[in-house]
Amino acid sequence: MMKGARKNVLEAIGGTPIVKLNKTVTEVESEIYVKLEYMNPGGSTKDRIGSYMLDQAVKEGKLKPGGTIIEGTSGNTGVGLAMWAAIHGYKCIFVLADKQSREKIDNLRAFGAKVVVCPTNVEPEDPRSYYSVSKRLAETIPNSFYVNQYDNLHNRNTHYNWTAPEMYEQTQGDFDVFMAGVGTGGTITGCGMFFKEKMPDVKIVGIDCEGSIIAHYAKTGEMCEAKSYVIEGIGEDFIPQNYDFSVIDDFVVVGDKESFLMTRRLLKEEGIYAGGSAGAAICGAIKYAKTLKEPKKILILLHDSGNRYASKIYNDDWMSDKGYLDSSFNVQINEVLKSLGKNGNVFTVSDGATVGDAVKIMNEKNVSQLPVLNKNQEIVGMLYEKNLVRPVLMGEFKQDDNVSIAYSNKFKVVDRNELLEVAGSALLNKEVAVITDHGKIYDILTEIDVLQYFSKKVHS
Repeated sequence: MMKGARKNVLEAIGGTPIVKLNKTVTEVESEIYVKLEYMNPGGSTKDRIGSYMLDQAVKEGKLKPGGTIIEGTSGNTGVGLAMWAAIHGYKCIFVLADKQSREKIDNLRAFGAKVVVCPTNVEPEDPRSYYSVSKRLAETIPNSFYVNQYDNLHNRNTHYNWTAPEMYEQTQGDFDVFMAGVGTGGTITGCGMFFKEKMPDVKIVGIDCEGSIIAHYAKTGEMCEAKSYVIEGIGEDFIPQNYDFSVIDDFVVVGDKESFLMTRRLLKEEGIYAGGSAGAAICGAIKYAKTLKEPKKILILLHDSGNRYASKIYNDDWMSDKGYLDSSFNVQINEVLKSLGKNGNVFTVSDGATVGDAVKIMNEKNVSQLPVLNKNQEIVGMLYEKNLVRPVLMGEFKQDDNVSIAYSNKFKVVDRNELLEVAGSALLNKEVAVITDHGKIYDILTEIDVLQYFSKKVHS
């Protein structure tokens, strides 16, 4: 065998690097470090539990030769299990909720696994849930093994025996806080158990998402009603047996939108191509750091790769359709107008005017567009300089032609108290936003105005 080579891909799992964050965490004094688990061969930290849990299942006689591996998964654990199965020659059936990305489903099928998709918004006990379907398949398919990462304690044992010792060796215990997203409970509990034994003063903090019940249950001991959320890989609507809340000191809860925007920032500003739970973890770490009385060293485990979310978080159309546009547009139009020195001094022309009248106003007032108003002072169209030049020069429009032959309906009427994102679609299409005040035309906003506004913000 070649010197330095691994016997198979499973031996390449682990040894992922830890790097310091810089540009994304400037608002806190604490140092924040991340372990890049997406650099595992299967693209996530779940490679570890997939390999470890199946090794243990074989040792314990629960997984027999020629058997079928069955699991309910959000996608990443499935890849870890499928990778192990490919090396050892087992079949796989995976059950996923329908909110999981297309990439995750396609990845599992590429391994040769069968994939069953179930509805997301049902209770865990519902026979249609992916928990229930997984159990039913295991009960009805001969010589099958239901992995059950939620209640299989080898999940947390993986991180106690492997992931946490690796981080401890890499850092020599030189950190004050360990944070990770919470789902099955394996990562936060397994790592927490190990770190608490080695470092009694370390704080273990879980990052949960809005809609999940984990943080609420940990803090109150009460079960609450789970609500829907979009982020994948963290959060639960029941309490898996892998949890040991005694080793978790605190929780931070974050939302979908802030998590996804931070995920994109991680790539643009830090070069870290990770999944949505990574953005959630960084948002959670920043929130936690702001509560500290003095700066600490915070270590975060980032679960998976961004290539599983190319059609979602990293897709502008999906982000826009879901309302997760960058908050740069969440500013009142009135504020933009004030910043640009616009004070409602807008020139208009009546719908009874001629093309010559309009050209004269444009020349005298040095404007490139004119709203056209009817007798009730309602806007009926827009005259654009660029749409007048050629027809006038070529003689297609005469000076005494009515402006009705020349005006365009490519504009959007928006109240000045609305958010800029309301005018966003028009501005992105290089159209004009006609700004009104109590129904009366107030000013005009163009894409150039918006660029100037953001330019001023950057340099202010």
